[in-house]
Amino acid sequence: MVTVELPDYLPLSFLNQLAYCPRRFWLMFVQSEMEINAPVLEGQIRHKNAHDAGERKDKEGRTLRSVHVWSDALRIAGVTDFVEEKHGQLLPIEHKRGRMGQWLNDHVQLCAQAICLEERTKHPVPYGEIFYWGNRRRERIEFDEMLRQKTIETVQQAFDILIAGVMPIPIDHPGKCRDCSLEPICLPRETLKLLKEERNS
Repeated sequence: MVTVELPDYLPLSFLNQLAYCPRRFWLMFVQSEMEINAPVLEGQIRHKNAHDAGERKDKEGRTLRSVHVWSDALRIAGVTDFVEEKHGQLLPIEHKRGRMGQWLNDHVQLCAQAICLEERTKHPVPYGEIFYWGNRRRERIEFDEMLRQKTIETVQQAFDILIAGVMPIPIDHPGKCRDCSLEPICLPRETLKLLKEERNS
């Protein structure tokens, strides 16, 4: 067990990591581990332009780039890649590399941004979109009650993990681990094997 200094506000991007894998969240947030492989570097380059603050207007409304958002109620904060404002409706938009997968980690991050926008503006944000560079498509994400609850639970789980001060054990999910840049640092197969041997000894 280690003593972890709790953040005043948890960065939104770490909700994505936690929803993907609790151990990945720990390695990145607590131990500051980061493996820069080709996919990670590609994502950083593609996000560079999105993180330059600015505003673009057209006849339908305006698009804000690199918008700082936060929730005092959930103690989360971060930057939304884009927020479109059309006909009085706010639409958070995230840019991600690759294609939409079967996991909900990107959805949770986007939903958290919507919750922040709702708290700040007092207006409902029913859906958002994620632009995936892999197929150059914007996927519409509905912020239904199930996703909102999952997002709130993920925030609470993050603080619970940090308060406990114990690194989560690896998940038993070869597909996720194969696609994780931190797999060489985490060593999930080896760690799970050692834990199994300890239990059987």
